[in-house]
Amino acid sequence: MNNRFLFFNNRLLIKIFLSLCSLPGIAFAEAEGTHAEPDYLGLLFVFMLATFIGLGVITRVSRLLHTPLMSLTNAISAIAVVGSLILTGRDYPDFITILGAIALFASMTNIVSGFLITDRMLKMFKSKETKKS
Repeated sequence: MNNRFLFFNNRLLIKIFLSLCSLPGIAFAEAEGTHAEPDYLGLLFVFMLATFIGLGVITRVSRLLHTPLMSLTNAISAIAVVGSLILTGRDYPDFITILGAIALFASMTNIVSGFLITDRMLKMFKSKETKKS
């Protein structure tokens, strides 16, 4: 069996283990009274979740195509969309809300463009007979 296509390889397990080791430290700091604001913990959780989902999606894409690069940029843009939605939806100062709206627009433009370009690239591999039928 080819191990390079498996999602859980040794390097990834080490990264997951080290990431999860930081969670008790955060919980201990909160119990001591020197805690971070709850928004930061939620944002950290969203970031870690999006990182692992993005890594899982990217590692399962065929290496022969150029689409892994497009998948990576779409995954990064998806992380930016989640962050900008959080910024625009909360009661932050106007400057931060405007920056969140700009980030939301730029990220959504990047995601839509990435899917359009990927679709156009995949259409190049189809033969002319399958296009007519």
